[in-house]
Amino acid sequence: MSEIYYVNGEFLSSKESVVPSEERGHQFGDGVYEVVRVYGGRPFLLNWHLERLDRSCKAIGVENPLSHEEWTELISEAVRRSGEEEAQVYWQVTRGIAPREHLFPQAQPSVTMTVKPLLLKASAKSSEKSLLCIPDERWANTWIKTINLLPNVIAKETAHRFGAVEALFVKSGDFTEGSSSNAWFVRGTDIYTAPANRYILPGITRRFVLQLAQEIGYTVYEQSVALDDLHSMDEVFMTSTTLEVQSIHSVVADRNKMSLLYNLPDIPAQTLLSTPEDPAEIWRSSRNNVAARLQDAFTDAVNKFRNYEEPVQ
Repeated sequence: MSEIYYVNGEFLSSKESVVPSEERGHQFGDGVYEVVRVYGGRPFLLNWHLERLDRSCKAIGVENPLSHEEWTELISEAVRRSGEEEAQVYWQVTRGIAPREHLFPQAQPSVTMTVKPLLLKASAKSSEKSLLCIPDERWANTWIKTINLLPNVIAKETAHRFGAVEALFVKSGDFTEGSSSNAWFVRGTDIYTAPANRYILPGITRRFVLQLAQEIGYTVYEQSVALDDLHSMDEVFMTSTTLEVQSIHSVVADRNKMSLLYNLPDIPAQTLLSTPEDPAEIWRSSRNNVAARLQDAFTDAVNKFRNYEEPVQ
């Protein structure tokens, strides 16, 4: 297995790959990023990722330094150098390297990239997966795939310490998304997922699964699900580039902090990292029919993509 590193025009080893001290991504989090899965040596849904990169760059006023064709060539070359059939490509574009100052500098955008092997997904049936409800305290432009991920990192770590597979953000009593995934809810054969507005990152896998669900014949409502309506849902599942489709068995919340899921107080806690004081299971699945069917459809599409049987996008 081989990991590949790329920095501003050069492929480097991990020992050579160094972030300059005045790189604005390093100092300000002033940049955006993408992550794409590689199946059978080929980046999956790459065009959609590049379209989202365009939107993110435009949103923060950074010129995208490469065309779609140039990005495709660069990513393909990085994957080729890695020799990996199953991998994950991460790349970011920042505002560049310049003396530290809040005003935008006259600098060229900076590009870094890594390619790392990714093991094939284990069976989702191997263990139960739970979500921990976390107040959504992020900024109001989470639709931009920015490298500013501190709230997401803290939420993921809090969930992990509790034993949950993922954090589930709740904003003013409504579910938004996971810390690194999109959330889906099923009642009967109807599927609900938060609308692609400013409060969620419109995931590429979300977009693809929405398409698969409609092709199968499910009705999908892009509307928020309220915490108070969770009890009426039959299934919950999450999607992301690395998770694909992940069935969830239970949702947990802290009884002592339920009010935070509806309204945030003006006075912050002393630490953002906390352990649930009085955890309670507020929902449990009795089935995963829809999620399982969607994962099967996703796997089938990926296998066809691996075998060049048909275009996916």
